Amino acid sequence: MSLKLYFHPLTSFCWKVLIALYENDTPFEPHIVDLGDERSSTEFKRIWPIGKFPVLHDKARNVTVPESSIIIEYLSHHYPGGTELVPKDTDLALQARQWIASTIFTCTSRCKRSSAIDYVRPVRLMRKASSQVLLDTAYSMVDREMAAKTWAIGDKFTMADCAAAPALFYANKVLLLGEHYRNVARYLDRLLARPSFARTVQEAQPYFALFPQ
Repeated sequence: MSLKLYFHPLTSFCWKVLIALYENDTPFEPHIVDLGDERSSTEFKRIWPIGKFPVLHDKARNVTVPESSIIIEYLSHHYPGGTELVPKDTDLALQARQWIASTIFTCTSRCKRSSAIDYVRPVRLMRKASSQVLLDTAYSMVDREMAAKTWAIGDKFTMADCAAAPALFYANKVLLLGEHYRNVARYLDRLLARPSFARTVQEAQPYFALFPQ
């Protein structure tokens, strides 16, 4: 098998790539990395010395590709499938990248910060409040965007939705969507019903006990 993905089953950036792979039924060899295990960590750092995942290694082309968005772009170019994750239309592709870089990045970063503060360390109320305000702002942005759309940039599922799915899934654990953001909640429901994301969540189930919440 040509493609090997180095990842951890709980990280949102890894989920993003898994969704892309499953969306197009792209064959790959999954390799879970445990940075707390010396042998696993050493093996991974031989592939990617920086030690951050996900990382995709393409044996056929002798290429190692880091970073989730770059991996999806690489897959779309060299291993395209039925779902056009990176739109050929330049403007739509820019919209997808902007969605990931701004709105979804805010959800992901705020979620990580809240989790670390609230569950790993003693609660620091001022920082927690600041983090949740920013997450609330991100929810508002997504809610307006999704008022009249099925997917992030229109009617077609793209890399933007691959990024949104894990970001909103984890953000909803930190700050519940509730009744205030119905468009976001409906969007998350559609994402969870998507077979590629449903499979990703299902495969992560055995590891949820490790999640700080």
